[in-house]
Amino acid sequence: MINEKMVQQLNEQLNREFFSAYFYLSMQAYLSTLNLDGFANYFRVQVQEERDHALAFFNYIHKIGGKVQLSSINQPQNDFTSPLEVFDLALKHEQFVTQSIYSLMDTAQEVRDHTTEIFLQWFITEQAEEEENMSRILNKLKLIKADGAGLFMIDNELAQRVYVPAAIPGQTPA
Repeated sequence: MINEKMVQQLNEQLNREFFSAYFYLSMQAYLSTLNLDGFANYFRVQVQEERDHALAFFNYIHKIGGKVQLSSINQPQNDFTSPLEVFDLALKHEQFVTQSIYSLMDTAQEVRDHTTEIFLQWFITEQAEEEENMSRILNKLKLIKADGAGLFMIDNELAQRVYVPAAIPGQTPA
């Protein structure tokens, strides 16, 4: 039988994932205004990944017989001071998302929802990767400080990122 507390929290996460996509879209817009096309590309791909995550929760809620409940998406921050600030905020956001996934897992374990535990395990692994990637880029930005050549090199590196649809177990690609 479906646990209503679990469904409610899954819906909350679904909406957090849509907010994440919106937040990263604002970062992409800011970086585009600086003509940092590689940085903007990084966040364009991030937007697509977050959308995939949201749709995975959407599909999962339906799969388990729950009711999807979409809520308003808050306006994300739109003004930033530098790529360093963008990645600092992105890392903090990913850490917040990680904690919310952990909370979901705690609830799944509490209500003995083993199917949801299996579903969430992919996201736990994904969040470790997300935090590592954001942290790696943030550390590079801290290392180069205001060096334009270093910024150009990181921009070129980030331009190489390519969107690959998420292979979330039990999900059909969106």
